[in-house]
Amino acid sequence: MLTPKENMRRAVKGENPERFVNQYEAVQLLFHPFFIHSPLPEKGKGELMNAWGVTNIWPEGTPGGFPVHTPEKIPIPNDGMLPDIQHWRDYVHAPSLDFPEAEWEIFQAQWDAVDDDLAYKAPFIAPGLFEQTHHFMDMVPALMAYQAYPQEMHDLIAYLTEWELKLAEGICDHYHPTAIFHHDDWGSQDTTFLRPEMFAEFFVEPYKQIYGYYHERGCELVIHHSDSYAATLVPYMIEMGIDVWQGCMSENKLPELIKKYGGQISFMGGIDNKFVDFDGWTPENCIEVADRICDEAYEANGLNYFIPCITQGGPGSVYPGTYMELFNEIDRWNERGFGVKTDEIKRAELQIMF
Repeated sequence: MLTPKENMRRAVKGENPERFVNQYEAVQLLFHPFFIHSPLPEKGKGELMNAWGVTNIWPEGTPGGFPVHTPEKIPIPNDGMLPDIQHWRDYVHAPSLDFPEAEWEIFQAQWDAVDDDLAYKAPFIAPGLFEQTHHFMDMVPALMAYQAYPQEMHDLIAYLTEWELKLAEGICDHYHPTAIFHHDDWGSQDTTFLRPEMFAEFFVEPYKQIYGYYHERGCELVIHHSDSYAATLVPYMIEMGIDVWQGCMSENKLPELIKKYGGQISFMGGIDNKFVDFDGWTPENCIEVADRICDEAYEANGLNYFIPCITQGGPGSVYPGTYMELFNEIDRWNERGFGVKTDEIKRAELQIMF
């Protein structure tokens, strides 16, 4: 029986896997020294400023942290509309990435504990380039800045890209990842934040640099998280070098995307949090949604180019139990459809991060 990693490799390559990959079973998200210096907020534990000077909070009942943009806490101030982006260098100062070897060693045991034969080892990188820009100045002012001050935004993104490439160098030198898991939300439920042409103008080349570097250093898979509508951006994702788009919501009409782009990119998602991950959820919710998305994807292109998964950007769910209920139902779908005895699959220890 194929390991989760080999089964995922076949799914992404279109080489007829023996079952659906089950959510994050084949990807272990791992950390690195930057999180010592810029920790993520804890759920329900109040505000926390990161190394970029952005204050974040993670309220109960939400899937992750987000920035606090009260006037006294926003890094790049605005006049109520446009941010002071012309002077962004006065406000944005990249954190140091010159970590002592002892800090790299803190995470080494975590990396070494993952069996390379069972799962991809993927550093967790967040936030991404677009998210970082609106974290600095709030969403609406950031979107206005892309229109009103394009050169300044290009310069800011180039600065962030240079920093990311140095982070990538340290990660690859020390841990030799086989995949990367990179966050950057590019849309809402039903549209992208930037029109596709503008998105391409600002982000295709920077991401080609970042993802190209990881590929050159031996990362087999670039997995990009954006739990949003982004169907119109898929051609640009392919150009960037993204192998798997994780977080693709049902509004993207996934069976159509699988048929059109399968072989160039794979899709990991389809199980929107809003359908299964809410106060009062039931196992029946999870069973119905998991079965429907597996049936639709299989009809579109068999087991190739799709991984059924909750759209949240990491293994887990807002409400305890939802993720594992989905996991168990996908296992049952595989057993019913292909006679796969999932209790015989040798898996790395399942993560529940959120």
